[in-house]
Amino acid sequence: MKILIIEDEYALLQTIEAFLLQEKFVVEKAADYNSACEKALIYDYDCILLDITLPGGNGLKILEEMKREGKVGNVIIISARNSLDDKIAGLDLGADDYLTKPFHLSELYARIKAVLRRKNLDNSLTQTFGNSIVYFKERSLLVNGENLKLNRKEFDMLGFFVTNRNRLVTKESLAEHVWGDNIDLADNFDFVYSQVKNLRKKLKTANSDIVIENIYGIGYKMTI
Repeated sequence: MKILIIEDEYALLQTIEAFLLQEKFVVEKAADYNSACEKALIYDYDCILLDITLPGGNGLKILEEMKREGKVGNVIIISARNSLDDKIAGLDLGADDYLTKPFHLSELYARIKAVLRRKNLDNSLTQTFGNSIVYFKERSLLVNGENLKLNRKEFDMLGFFVTNRNRLVTKESLAEHVWGDNIDLADNFDFVYSQVKNLRKKLKTANSDIVIENIYGIGYKMTI
């Protein structure tokens, strides 16, 4: 797996590089706008870590160029600017995630793995689980050849469970993935329980081979 780090803060760049090399990634670096833009547009990467504020230009402009050229870079923005406008602009331009500095390397690693898992799912377009087929492009689920109607949030949750199948999914991580960063403002997770309950009921009623287990007090696990 090859990762491009676009970061002008030398100490942070070196720290991230050393960590990713330790995790067996192939790493390339760029510390200014021009070299970053050149690498991002010419070469293909499994993931790009992109700082917004760069010598010579703005990282969001790189995203604009990538979008114009049809490049899918699996981009995670890493920025000290905790601005909602920047987050919205970055995500609208095609970034997959936005991580505010300072951050723990373990959190960065988790975000990278999530992006890579989503990339693998997007490349496959479909996932089959016994009598059930998930079509990601069409955002649909067929059980025994019949379409099982899911609302937008239910399909988003199903996609997250599929990405993390046979792994424990905490209610917090599920809520953040489906409802976004502002989930930390919520008083409780009752709405998560309600949505998962509805999804599980639909799967069970349709006799789907997809099973979402309730791990009491922690979260859920999708099994088949």
